[in-house]
Amino acid sequence: MAEVFLEDLLRSTIALFVVMDPIGSVPLFIAMTQKMDKQERIAVTKTAVITAAILLIVFAVAGTQILSIFGVTIASFMVAGGVLLFIVAIELLTHGEWRFGSAGAQGESGVVPLAFPLLAGPGAITAVIISFQTSGIIITALSIAIVVGITAVILRYVDRIYKVLGRRGSIIVTRVFAVFISAIAVQFIVEGAKDLFS
Repeated sequence: MAEVFLEDLLRSTIALFVVMDPIGSVPLFIAMTQKMDKQERIAVTKTAVITAAILLIVFAVAGTQILSIFGVTIASFMVAGGVLLFIVAIELLTHGEWRFGSAGAQGESGVVPLAFPLLAGPGAITAVIISFQTSGIIITALSIAIVVGITAVILRYVDRIYKVLGRRGSIIVTRVFAVFISAIAVQFIVEGAKDLFS
């Protein structure tokens, strides 16, 4: 029983981590916060992490109900999420960053585009909905807590990570993660299409 629990937790956590891709967000985070002082950067990190966590928990627990209000099935959402995620992957592969308009006010930059759609985007939302349906609330909540915790640490020490990776290293990491994201996107589309046409 414990082995199955740990396997499910590990699978759910890895899937969510790859989809959220906090390491791939490092170049964007640096670009958005380079003119901010340390306190402002910490505030943006906190806003992004808390917003992403709340969004994921809400969609994990009430995602199916929210979708049913709009008459959308999980399969349709998976296909739509997969398509949007694939667009993000193409954007990261071709441009090395997510071009989501201007960062806007500093208070809002932690929410858009960091918390949504970069961290808690359609792929992450789909992943937690599926995790909730297949593994239950405990595993889903734990996987969200673990990934959000890791994300908070990465964004908190982003300067050191960026110094270690360098600009070229960050670009390579971003593009490698983009390939993983595109593969997950295709998987979402395939699984969603199977359910839609079965």
